[in-house]
Amino acid sequence: MFHRILFNLIQVATVMAFAPLVSGVTTRCKEIIQSKQGPGIFQPYRDIWKLFHKDEVVSDRSSWIFRFTPYLVFVTPIFVTLLIPVLTDYPLFFAFMGDMLGGGFVLSLGGFFATLAAIDTANPYGPVGASRTRMVGFLAEPVFMIVFFTVSFVAGSTIPYIVQQRWVTPLANFFEPSHVLLMLAFLMLILAEGGRLPVDNPTGHFELAMIDESKSLEYSGRGMALVKWGGHMKLFVLLCVFLNVLVMPWGLAHEQTLGAVLLAIPLVLFKILIFVLVLVVIESSLAKLRLFRIAEFLGAAFITSVAAMITRVFAT
Repeated sequence: MFHRILFNLIQVATVMAFAPLVSGVTTRCKEIIQSKQGPGIFQPYRDIWKLFHKDEVVSDRSSWIFRFTPYLVFVTPIFVTLLIPVLTDYPLFFAFMGDMLGGGFVLSLGGFFATLAAIDTANPYGPVGASRTRMVGFLAEPVFMIVFFTVSFVAGSTIPYIVQQRWVTPLANFFEPSHVLLMLAFLMLILAEGGRLPVDNPTGHFELAMIDESKSLEYSGRGMALVKWGGHMKLFVLLCVFLNVLVMPWGLAHEQTLGAVLLAIPLVLFKILIFVLVLVVIESSLAKLRLFRIAEFLGAAFITSVAAMITRVFAT
């Protein structure tokens, strides 16, 4: 039991330590493709360090929600990390404490309070971004449900470790139409939930066009650092669910030894790097959609997930 708790702590430390690096590499690769002189890959670490050492300004009209939200946004990805395979392909200590649907609800909880905090200070731009974020979430949640329903139908469970073993591990299952469609639908969800193009532009700072970034406009100092760090970890966790559970368990530790778990860290990061390059190509090839076109994008994701479920039903 002790070694499984230790491996869980190593997973949490990995997500906390390397999540900003993944975001930095993504931004740097986009700048290179677009022939721009952008920041280095370690810029997110510098931003977080700088914000932690700045004074925090809080509006006297804000409530406890505004003060509590940064900690919740920071903690929810860490909680989900305890439930998913980040470095190992065998269940750890907290693996059966919640399933994929429960993890999705936990991540949504942080987004929900971030929306409330954006409205709390009466900033005119915060509620605009909050309403747009809720619109995207309202359209994305049915896709999540259909994806997880299809996963549970195939694997007989929504526990990430069980899904990985019963669906992805046999190589023949990877090329099934239902699996390919499901991966496509989840990829579209990552673009939407991660605030990526074509749904949102994470590097844009025009108040009237921002969606996800506008929720944190009123934060500064430590609160802003926690919000940024939590956002990096949320993207990292979504990538781990997609790559380690739905795509392939390559690079994960098979043996219950400390050396195997530590060796899995660079292998998993390499796998994430390969996917980041694919993600950068997708983002650099698409322009940001107009607000009313986002519904069409997520509608296509919903239809894709339903097609995956129907294909699986008729295949059995």
